[in-house]
Amino acid sequence: MEKVYVVGHKNPDTDSISSAIVYAHLKRELGMNAEAVRLGEVQNETAFALEKFGFEAPRFIEKASNDVKQIILVDHNEKQQSVEDIDDVQVIEVIDHHRIANFETSDPLYFRAEPVGCTATILNKLFKENGVKIPADIAGLMLSAIISDSLLFKSPTCTEQDIAAAKELETIAGVDALEYGLAMLKAGADLSGKTLEDLLTLDAKEFGMGDYKVEIAQINAVDVNEVMVRQGELEDLIYRKIAEKGLDMFLFIVTDILNNDSVALALGSQAEKAGQAFGVPFVNNIAVLKGVVSRKKQVVPVLTEALSE
Repeated sequence: MEKVYVVGHKNPDTDSISSAIVYAHLKRELGMNAEAVRLGEVQNETAFALEKFGFEAPRFIEKASNDVKQIILVDHNEKQQSVEDIDDVQVIEVIDHHRIANFETSDPLYFRAEPVGCTATILNKLFKENGVKIPADIAGLMLSAIISDSLLFKSPTCTEQDIAAAKELETIAGVDALEYGLAMLKAGADLSGKTLEDLLTLDAKEFGMGDYKVEIAQINAVDVNEVMVRQGELEDLIYRKIAEKGLDMFLFIVTDILNNDSVALALGSQAEKAGQAFGVPFVNNIAVLKGVVSRKKQVVPVLTEALSE
């Protein structure tokens, strides 16, 4: 039986890594030779979850076609966020909770996208639908993903389905979701030892918005000023990325996990559209975005609208 890769997006977060591991486990239980792989470095938050529940990080790959003919995408569907040689392999499934954009296939496939806060919430349903019991360690990873994507159930992307799934998984995993979740988020917000380059790439995604090419990087922090005090250096690096990738805008968001606000830094030829999108003035390229924590729900839609006018 030929192997199938299960892969999350580039610059993977906790949901991306966890969902690849979890769905590969489910597919193996159902008879597929599935392996979870990753497209980037493991973040502190994700490493905390993997260690807690006894998992090794998936193997890193740059291309898939050298090893497999078929892949499954989790936690993304946009081509530019996926494996570099996606056109050289067959995508046979997609499990996602984001917008659907820049994606097409030549063959039919199983595509499941639901408006929930986390891919793991959908996977919880798939275990039930297939009559497969969720082991405690797998439940722990799924719970970690939901906590991460929902910022401990405070994000506007968090739905009643996410909360219900988390409660089920909390029981199976045998942990206290709030206590464990806060420790995990704090581990992820520990920026000591991270370079500015790290901060701009830890959780960065590229999007097509209207006729424009936009990259949005987001990090969590306990002290936002710890990052923004180095604005000049950050801007130098961002301008370099804009030139290298031909970007029309780079938006860097630092989210305070304690008060659930964010500070945004916008640069590029279309940077003025950020102020229009969020309805706040950007002074010296920076604005405070009150109550904004979700790139998926609170940033991408309004920025897409502003850049499509």
